[in-house]
Amino acid sequence: MTLRVVVVLALCACAVRGDRYHGEDVGAKGAAANARQRPAPLEAERTKQFWYDEAQAAIEKRARRSSGQGKAKNIVMFLGDGMSVPTLAAARTLLGQRQGRTGEESELSFESFPSIGLSKTYCVNQQIADSACSATAYLCGAKTNNGVLGLTAAVPRYNCEASLDTSTHLDSIAAWAIADGRDAGVVTTTRITHASPAGLYAKAANRNWERDEQVTSENVDIGQCRDIAHQLVHHYPGNELKVILGGGRREFYPNTTVDGEGRRGRRTDGRNLVEEWISQKRSRNASYSYQWNKSALKDALANPPDYVLGLFQDTHLPYHMEADQTTKPTLAEMTELAIKTLQRNEKGFFLFVESGRIDHAHHDNYAELALDETIQMSEAVKVATDLLSEEDSLIVVTADHAHVMSFNGYTERGGDILGRSSGSADDSVPYMTISYTNGPGARPRPEGERIDVTADNNYGASRWRSHAEVPRSSETHGGDDVGVFARGPHHDMFSGVYEQSQLPHLMAYAGCFGPGKHACSAGPAIHAPILLLVVLTICQILRL
Repeated sequence: MTLRVVVVLALCACAVRGDRYHGEDVGAKGAAANARQRPAPLEAERTKQFWYDEAQAAIEKRARRSSGQGKAKNIVMFLGDGMSVPTLAAARTLLGQRQGRTGEESELSFESFPSIGLSKTYCVNQQIADSACSATAYLCGAKTNNGVLGLTAAVPRYNCEASLDTSTHLDSIAAWAIADGRDAGVVTTTRITHASPAGLYAKAANRNWERDEQVTSENVDIGQCRDIAHQLVHHYPGNELKVILGGGRREFYPNTTVDGEGRRGRRTDGRNLVEEWISQKRSRNASYSYQWNKSALKDALANPPDYVLGLFQDTHLPYHMEADQTTKPTLAEMTELAIKTLQRNEKGFFLFVESGRIDHAHHDNYAELALDETIQMSEAVKVATDLLSEEDSLIVVTADHAHVMSFNGYTERGGDILGRSSGSADDSVPYMTISYTNGPGARPRPEGERIDVTADNNYGASRWRSHAEVPRSSETHGGDDVGVFARGPHHDMFSGVYEQSQLPHLMAYAGCFGPGKHACSAGPAIHAPILLLVVLTICQILRL
């Protein structure tokens, strides 16, 4: 058997279940070896209260040092899915080089924010996170198991019955904001039912239950555990979201219906959830807009309705570099519509914006596409900073997990970030400044020798794969801490290194809503030295 065949077989052996980007490893030997001497997580970590208490204790400690004042009327959370620290460094370099500079000195829009921290991304049951357990952490304030959405770690993945216990249910920061009288919305470049955006509104024991057939095919009672698309339209807080923009039309249309771009839906229950969403808004006598192309989005910008549902692709939106700019909106354009729609609420709003395809490009070892999607998020953040005042609007930019892209070698200043390293290899074969520790970019090694990847026919193309060391059909996530950038009221609360599950509690603290401590009611404890000085001054005046 040739080495090439062996590599192909190895790639095929990587099981992909439900989502080709996020396959599940089922190697029993590897799992058994890794399990040796492995301590179990604390039982308390399976509860909501453990993570709530952990967050509140951290907030109290940080608040003593904080000089922050005021209240965040509006909160926008930007998420770069898979946006690792090396991804940031490489993306800023690519941005500068596209502008004709050396690149390394460039800056993404949010890198000038006054406060920077790092969050720890592990799940309760897994060292390296997926986008479901991490979304539950940074949106619902409690860590959970890999593949689980909006539920505590007491619910094993795929266990519908366990998820019916309401004590395992978690509310997101969107629900906290809505309960406070604010509006909420979600924007993404992935399917709107994908793991990250679904963390805002869904409770699911399996992130892959995006439509009905994916639930019933696993012999799960759809009457008990509704699919994620159904939850968005009919369950709280999804049915209260004022703005929903992304991809994923196929999850909402029956397989007998063809959408505006000639693609069939994939629902097998005969339900048209888009029509049900429209009917629901009509029953409230509310203005609404359903959109499936850029033209409709531009029309809504001129006069935003009460509710907006935009599904601009049957699945994920195309990569920005490959999209038809006349029909597909950019992340920045969707962000602009979302903010202009939501900011009409005088009490304020919470908005979640995801650049989701950074992750997908990394999984395929498409370095240029991953970096470009990061740059597009930077553009979306700039829209938000231009539209919202730093005095009353908190903007937080972070990632859910890292990837295994490496920025390496001894490349000279200004060297092509997407090109070969200036450094020499011991075997004299070129290697790239950007490479991956695993993924589909792994090449066969005839007679054990590395091949020159710069000789590939498509070398330099956007879908050319940078080389990887370990062959896998899909590159894996990384376990690194990820950056957190904050601007606005109480931004300094986001500095340091902390659990990812603290993020929604920190945002709610700054906005004075949700469970736990609020900046608005924490004045005497936080500013005790100032209060003492005032009291002493008054006493001195009275004595005189």
